Amino acid sequence: MKKNLFAAFVVAILSICASNAYAQNYAVVDSEKIFKSIESYNTAVKELESQSKNYQQQIDQAFDELEKEYNTYQSVKASYSASQRSAAERKIISREEEITKFQEQVFGENGTIEKMRDEKLKPIQDKVFKIIDEYAAAKGLGLIIDIASNPTVLYYAPSADKTQEIIKIVNNN
Repeated sequence: MKKNLFAAFVVAILSICASNAYAQNYAVVDSEKIFKSIESYNTAVKELESQSKNYQQQIDQAFDELEKEYNTYQSVKASYSASQRSAAERKIISREEEITKFQEQVFGENGTIEKMRDEKLKPIQDKVFKIIDEYAAAKGLGLIIDIASNPTVLYYAPSADKTQEIIKIVNNN
């Protein structure tokens, strides 16, 4: 009887230990902190922001000029014949379409800025994600949660935060 009770106790203790070990089979990282710790990433982000700002200024200026052209047209259209009004309106609409097309070419889904982002940031992101994958495999982690982009994480144990370890690995590569 004592042997069975002792065996049950040992099994219960081992089960608790195993479940605790399994419960720690995750980690959290803050990808934003990791990326901000990489100088080349910060430089690339600044370049993209600067280029985006320059393009946006060009687009804003073009729309401002178009608005002036439209206002000028509105003030003189009464003196135009029907064919002159039609031609002026087509010109304004055509110019607006050109500006909108340029805006899409720059900021659209496959636009210049997106291509620059892919060219400058994607290699750095791929490197970081590869390091995180390798870290998880080496530590036997089944799950890594990014707390930078997951607002639904309500709590995590500070011991589960492996951000600084990943930053050290990234900066040593």
